[in-house]
Amino acid sequence: MSDRDAAFAAYFAARSDAMRGTAYLLCGDWHRAEDLVQSTFTKLYLAWNRASRHEVLDAYVRQILLRTFLDERRRGWWRRERVQDEATEQAVTADSPEERLVLLEALTGVPPRQRAVLVLRYWEDLSVEETASLLQCSPETVKSQAARGLETLRRLLAPTLAATRRKYDE
Repeated sequence: MSDRDAAFAAYFAARSDAMRGTAYLLCGDWHRAEDLVQSTFTKLYLAWNRASRHEVLDAYVRQILLRTFLDERRRGWWRRERVQDEATEQAVTADSPEERLVLLEALTGVPPRQRAVLVLRYWEDLSVEETASLLQCSPETVKSQAARGLETLRRLLAPTLAATRRKYDE
């Protein structure tokens, strides 16, 4: 194995799980997240010799992941069908795994660009400026997309929050 391949393999082993988590938050599907990460690291491998500033490699890979996600959504070839059983009326208890699943499901209902902003700002803990740089937009756009994304999340979570409130009021 060449030094180039060894360095790439080491980076992949160290960072692929974190990128998979970010990809899942973007697309809401573990299989699709795996595909996004595979595409991202394939693109990175092809540009590995040009990625000379390894101290900013995480930001570069995150940008590749984000662009891959947004490009595939824009092209329209990826259509996702959501299969649902009958809805069950079940309150979510505080700090439960179900609460996390409800939040992740609601996140899939947020438009891709707003979802990307929410993931980068609140999951990846990037600043407004870093997020704007990755998305190639202004900081004001990041702020407005974050506000709209949070409003969409609140709207999507409203029935669950109402059910939780009723449970605790009883």
